[in-house]
Amino acid sequence: MGAQLEVVTQTPGVTKKSRATEGFFESWDGTELFFRHWPAKAASDKALIFLHRGHEHTGRITQQVEELGLKDCGAFAWDLRGHGHSPGPRGYTRDYYDHVRDLEAFVRFVSREYGIAVENIVLVANSVGAVTAAAWVHDYAPRIRAMVLAAPAFRIRLYVPFAIPGLRLLKRFKSRANISSYVKSKMLTHDPEQAKLYDDDELITRNIAVNVLLGLHDLSTRIVRDAGAITTPTLILSAGRDWVVRNSAQMEFYENLSSDVREMEVYPGFFHAVLYEKDRAKPFAKARQFIEEAFGRDIDRSALIRADRTGFTRDEYLRISGKPTLFNGLRFGLQKLGMRTLGRLSDGLRLGWKTGHNSGDSLDYVYENQVRGKTIIGRMIDKAYLDAAGWRAMRERQGILESKLRQTIQHLLDLEKPVRVMDIAAGRGRYVLDILKEFEGRDVSAVLRDRSRFSLDEGRKLAADLGVDNVTHAQGDAFDRQSLLAVDPAPNIGIISGLFELFPDNERILASLKGLGDLIEPGGYLIYTNQPWHPQLEEIARTCVDWDGKPWIMRRRSQAEMDELVASVGFDKVDMGIDSQGIASVSVARRIGSTSQTR
Repeated sequence: MGAQLEVVTQTPGVTKKSRATEGFFESWDGTELFFRHWPAKAASDKALIFLHRGHEHTGRITQQVEELGLKDCGAFAWDLRGHGHSPGPRGYTRDYYDHVRDLEAFVRFVSREYGIAVENIVLVANSVGAVTAAAWVHDYAPRIRAMVLAAPAFRIRLYVPFAIPGLRLLKRFKSRANISSYVKSKMLTHDPEQAKLYDDDELITRNIAVNVLLGLHDLSTRIVRDAGAITTPTLILSAGRDWVVRNSAQMEFYENLSSDVREMEVYPGFFHAVLYEKDRAKPFAKARQFIEEAFGRDIDRSALIRADRTGFTRDEYLRISGKPTLFNGLRFGLQKLGMRTLGRLSDGLRLGWKTGHNSGDSLDYVYENQVRGKTIIGRMIDKAYLDAAGWRAMRERQGILESKLRQTIQHLLDLEKPVRVMDIAAGRGRYVLDILKEFEGRDVSAVLRDRSRFSLDEGRKLAADLGVDNVTHAQGDAFDRQSLLAVDPAPNIGIISGLFELFPDNERILASLKGLGDLIEPGGYLIYTNQPWHPQLEEIARTCVDWDGKPWIMRRRSQAEMDELVASVGFDKVDMGIDSQGIASVSVARRIGSTSQTR
């Protein structure tokens, strides 16, 4: 857990002392980040995790812990990279999404080290921290109780015309550019004492990196538009006179939420720092009530299993399955014509038209990522094809999948268990074969199943070329429950990669999952992929074909929906990775019971 030091922190204006511990935790990339823990008054299994505003640090959270007054909950917060006592250049991180991954790592750290179930955690997040919280809840779908978002910075007011395009241009010429914040204490609060505390705080970071500001803007845009994926109970506390962020983006986010429990309170006259304002007792009282009610309410996500029949992704699927608008019909029609004619100079596009753009052969081409085509024009087209956002995410997903499989195998070997891997739709299975080669000489073997004889034959050739002999190739239907149950010996690692994303209905998905749930013994693992978001769904539906030559129309599943399907057959998600665009995820779930125990 790292070295910890017990300290007594005292914030001016707060009458009670809050005894806190300080320490460092290891985040997802090995970086040691500074955190504070304010223990509950008595032993507690409930926790509040606070996320500080941009520029700030956890020392300023003490007041929030005290004024919220939930003494039966432990409280935790960490200093963002480049802030407070955490390492890194001030106001900078390589990628804004690193903060989201840090939140995932911190929650798992708190849950593991302090014995607090994720289901008993509530987030309280301010401004930029609220964007991080919303993005984590959207992308990782944790089963937390609730989140309270104070003045979320979904759209920062940038008073310079064409500020975002200008910043993108600046970043292109100077990747580590910084800008000074225009935010002054007089724009944050009417409380002179709080304004002075802000001005005098030497740990507050006054600048921000351009790439961080742009990353915040792009991430916020995605999360606001796709807030329908969020089912977590949510309270938004909005400032009526906010000179720092736009309230319209907060309202759009609120209206798009799918949460059964969602509330938004606007405080007329309040400046941006809602929880440091003169009349802050009002938002604190509202937050306290909301959190107490959240802890008294059961968590029920069973409706997610029916999301293929009713829900926002179902509506989206029906829309892109229907007739396009006049503009989109013309735009995508011309694009498809170009892809079918001039586009055939690209090896990748030509293969897509032959086998389907979602076929195993097309995906293998994408993973190889080698530009090929007829003439320089064909190679230019091929490069653009391979650089599409979705294909970049697939390649990043492949790396995440290999890492999770490697870690899971090593974990079982450390427990002195033989490792039996099964991929139910492996195609050629290149990545599994590569991992098997790494564990050569260890008690690790695999069964690679697929419906395509051609893919299996290619897989056998590849295994022979690699010198991998601890693998079996077998033809099989991934959705046939009885066929899965016939696999012997039973695997203790099951893999579902890039398959479920291709089918819109949940009935066949559940048939496959139930088969795996009955097959994999308790203590075994399931590694599964998902596509919770995609920026080009309609474009793909109008211009690309699947392996049957029909339009490639996808119904994406929110991460919450996919996780609930897996949980319904007796698995508990223990780990997850996702690409920085939020398009492709890889999750690891542990088998905890039989399908007879499903909810």
